[in-house]
Amino acid sequence: MIFAFSDRVYIFDTTLRDGEQSPGATMTHSEKLELAEMLDDMGVDIIEAGFPIASEGDFKAVSEIAKRSKNAMICGLARANFKDIDRCAEAVRHAAQPRIHTFIGTSPLHRAIPNLTQDEMAERIHETVTHARNLCDNVQWSPMDATRTEYDYLCRTIEIAIKAGASTINIPDTVGYTAPRESAELIGRLIKDVPGATEVIFATHCHNDLGMATANSLAAVDAGARQIECTINGLGERAGNTALEEVVMAMKVRNDIMPYRTQIDSTKIMAISRRVATVSGFAVQFNKAIVGKNAFAHESGIHQDGMLKNAETFEIMRPEDVGLSETNLVMGKHSGRAALRSKLKDLGIDLADNQLNDVFVRFKDLADRKKEVFDEDLLALVRADTADEQSDHLNLKSLRVVCGTQGPQEASLELSIDGVVRSVTATGDGPVDATFNAVKELYPHAARLQLYQVNAVTEGTDAQATVSVRMEEEGKIATGQSADTDTVVASAKAYINALNRLIVRREKSPPGEDLKSVSYKDAG
Repeated sequence: MIFAFSDRVYIFDTTLRDGEQSPGATMTHSEKLELAEMLDDMGVDIIEAGFPIASEGDFKAVSEIAKRSKNAMICGLARANFKDIDRCAEAVRHAAQPRIHTFIGTSPLHRAIPNLTQDEMAERIHETVTHARNLCDNVQWSPMDATRTEYDYLCRTIEIAIKAGASTINIPDTVGYTAPRESAELIGRLIKDVPGATEVIFATHCHNDLGMATANSLAAVDAGARQIECTINGLGERAGNTALEEVVMAMKVRNDIMPYRTQIDSTKIMAISRRVATVSGFAVQFNKAIVGKNAFAHESGIHQDGMLKNAETFEIMRPEDVGLSETNLVMGKHSGRAALRSKLKDLGIDLADNQLNDVFVRFKDLADRKKEVFDEDLLALVRADTADEQSDHLNLKSLRVVCGTQGPQEASLELSIDGVVRSVTATGDGPVDATFNAVKELYPHAARLQLYQVNAVTEGTDAQATVSVRMEEEGKIATGQSADTDTVVASAKAYINALNRLIVRREKSPPGEDLKSVSYKDAG
């Protein structure tokens, strides 16, 4: 089969691997399982679930995702050495469709890291791809930093990988160096020049350092690539990766000039975008294409008038195409449980009766404090409710703060610790710092605060604040989130939630489980 002439484009999602390499974006085990299920459900073809050799946490996550997979192929990453590949094979072996993805840096800069000559690296590629193929029927190989590798040597290494048994050849633009025309020319030349190239699938893996990841990926597809490697929201280290939602919707909206198809259910894009933003702590910028808050907002008078007359005047796709509810109906204190259930269902959330009851209580409380409760408020409520389910070791009972221009800023905190209520008053550099100090006095710990982030859920002075907190203790990482109309209260709840998660993880997992122990730049 000559893949370059097929209209089918395979979506390879690496949110759980490359996306998690974003500084501070570490996800918990349960969050990885949840996202993998969502990716599988939306029609992603290949899920790169992690780097099994990197940490015990990564190995466990890849293994469990492999066991739970339904339709998607489950892939693990391995450097070009037998130890990495063996560990990867062990992690993915339970998947109905397993894949080993092995790589080595082929550019002059990357060859210098392991100090290998071209011939030595060629031999390494032959040995490791052959080894991977003996362990798994489906092998993907990547020449890392391909776009800065000498063309003749790139062709030589790809030919070796194909002959050794690789069925997918990925061409990574590791540092976001290439441009659309160059991306297309490279893929086209490789398919034409490399023996056996028409018998394998070529993939494109682009980073966004120059803001061209999506354009480079689509250009590569035009030239014959049939797999796009991408992440939800473009999550990834530095400027991020190709955004899944952008390439999928570009091919869908402009199918007239990009006549390709994927099996992605685009109506599930918004739900997973929101979830990735929540678990990673990386909020989606308002003007982000497809999934940003303003992607379907029209403020100018001319645009609004055009929209009222004909939505197609200024919209090239419908909000519902990406899973955004057509209207943001306002809920209030008189709205009942049935209306809440219906609204949540419209937002892609289906809760059990007990969960709905908990959210309904929170909703009524919020509706008493806010004039209007919007879709975003409800989503924040659900996230907060889910977060509070993690553990009840620590519970906030009451909080009062003193702040202003005249110090010291002070927090009086009442905290339930395993059912015993204790109280303390602490000072700090502002009310949030004072609150966190108060928690630490009542519950001493060595956890380090890695991230503190506040976002307004909606507009107005009565808007809820969503607070995200990430903490690290002895190699274990936990995130906490909460939402409240009082920012300090939301901060306290998020901080306590993160501590509760750390307590649970302390009991269930060994130290250092979340810490990566290998270099992604190291060839092995």
